[in-house]
Amino acid sequence: MNKLFIFDTTLRDGEQVPGCQLKSEEKLEIAFGLESLGVDIIEGGFPVSSPEDFRSVSLLSEHIKNATVCGLTRAIEEDIDVAANALKSAVNPRIHTGIGTSESHIRFKLNSTQDEIIKRGVHAVKYARNKVAEVEFYAEDAGRTDNEYLARVVEAVIDAGATIINIPDTTGYCLPNQFGEKIAYLVNNVPNIDTAILSTHCHNDLGLATANSIAGILAGARQVECTINGIGERAGNTSLEEVVMIINQHKHIMVKHGIDTRQIIPMSKAVSEMINMPVQPNKAIVGANAFAHSSGIHQDGVIKNRETYEIIDPEKVGAKGSEIILTARSGRAALNFHAKKLGYELDPETLKAAYKDFLEVADQVKCIEESHLHDIFQNIKVVA
Repeated sequence: MNKLFIFDTTLRDGEQVPGCQLKSEEKLEIAFGLESLGVDIIEGGFPVSSPEDFRSVSLLSEHIKNATVCGLTRAIEEDIDVAANALKSAVNPRIHTGIGTSESHIRFKLNSTQDEIIKRGVHAVKYARNKVAEVEFYAEDAGRTDNEYLARVVEAVIDAGATIINIPDTTGYCLPNQFGEKIAYLVNNVPNIDTAILSTHCHNDLGLATANSIAGILAGARQVECTINGIGERAGNTSLEEVVMIINQHKHIMVKHGIDTRQIIPMSKAVSEMINMPVQPNKAIVGANAFAHSSGIHQDGVIKNRETYEIIDPEKVGAKGSEIILTARSGRAALNFHAKKLGYELDPETLKAAYKDFLEVADQVKCIEESHLHDIFQNIKVVA
């Protein structure tokens, strides 16, 4: 299957960032944007965790008509009952239930055994399937779970009725080759795997969330769980925009998604403003500097042909275009480029003189403004 399902958890895992809590109406506003963006599944919250999270999932269930609305639960009947109630108005409801499967989680967090964890997982899936038609199971800390045991868990919960299996790298521990091998192991060693979709849910503790997600897709995963701007617990989650544009740029990754990429930057800005969490300037795809050039060598190349230093057309992700930023590192080509934009025509000798004055100014200020350029050109008597 070549369809890649985009599961957005901005409103659940993303909102778990300290200080980024959203009201139900704010979640609904973002959810409308995600639905327009082309997201397949929107995880609206953890309904049992608070009245506001319950209301958020309920509100999304009432208003979101195209995307699947998902509620998170633990492998506990009460959680599942509350989630099912919150999802009762949804056109396409999904319960996302699961339990820890790593030795660390089983021994220290759950004080249980491997066999008991499988029983609890199976019971949760069966119980959830009595509430909704679509159940996703997460094997928490799958990244550090023994592959052979993980395969046993996955086979059992698929038999119980789970149709989506989430393989989270909960702590961001795995290297890309390790995570890809884990997905491949499940594809090749779980007898009933062809009746379910494997999903990735990677965290960014070592800066590898997107790389691990892509490795998982290459190994056979057909759902990726991600957030706008990569927000999420601790160092964050897989960035939706990064996964989507990697797939677009690398055609040998034979999957298709339904994301309208021209809405990426507007969506990034909307989420950033709503949760009051600025995007770092050097963030891939959506950072302020993603399509900005200040080095003279780079500027000269981009002015001659954008593709010399840009592999993505800025307009395809909703940016206005490439930016040539004037600094002390800029060259004559960049200065001449800005001169023409302001209506000045510089011959080679005039450009040489203007560039000398420009460097003197650029060494004194951090950012060259249009007013600086007008002063430079008028001082050497260039007529606009």
